[in-house]
Amino acid sequence: MDSIELRGVGKLFDLKEGPLTALKDVNFKVGDREFVSLIGPSGCGKSTVLRLVAGLSSPTSGEILVHGKTPDEARNERLYAFVFQNPVMFPWRSIIKNVEMPLEIIEKPLRDKYRGRAHELLELVGIKGFENARPAQLSGGMKQRAAIARALLLNPEVLLMDEPFGALDEITRDRMNLELLRIWRETSASVLFVTHSIEEAVFLSDRIVLLSPRPGTVAADIKIDISRPRTTDIKQSDETFQYSTHIRKLLAEVTQQMLEETV
Repeated sequence: MDSIELRGVGKLFDLKEGPLTALKDVNFKVGDREFVSLIGPSGCGKSTVLRLVAGLSSPTSGEILVHGKTPDEARNERLYAFVFQNPVMFPWRSIIKNVEMPLEIIEKPLRDKYRGRAHELLELVGIKGFENARPAQLSGGMKQRAAIARALLLNPEVLLMDEPFGALDEITRDRMNLELLRIWRETSASVLFVTHSIEEAVFLSDRIVLLSPRPGTVAADIKIDISRPRTTDIKQSDETFQYSTHIRKLLAEVTQQMLEETV
């Protein structure tokens, strides 16, 4: 069964200035344990897609399934977790208490089961020893590691990630890319990842879904046939350069076509 499926999804926003079509007839799938990145120009609806999959907003048309269930059903069964660009940490709580926050919304009998998992996850994401630190004492990259640990706490089937490394410097971002791939290999989660960086998408992904300028629709679905595990050397490889060049060309063609259609 596919982890995520979007069938003819459209999203219309009613604004003061009038209706705005953000997404139109979006169709794609994310397979079991697959890593798929969404890329496209600003305003094309990448983050909107994530919000629809998470049930934070409802599509105007079409259907979304998460492991065969509606987004609301998937949320109730805790099938997915969301990692935002901002780690969103409560400054008065220790890191371990921030990571354990999801325990406050689940049934009491399950809390003890997952409480021990929080310590395991801090080790998995590479910040063991900082359990009692406050968020202000951690770097941006370390806080994002803690946010990923929190997202994984209830063992979700799907991880939704909205530019989680966008605010990091390039060196930290490269390190976090490697860490994310390592963490992903050690879990059973599928990943739907939003980024503005073509190189980052190529490095991380099994497939890249390219959205057109607004209204966003699937302009291309590109398989990234680069062997795993991947190292930083791959970012400088001919394969990555060729994929990146191809995707930039596709994006330029789609953007030009949209401009011609609006003239």
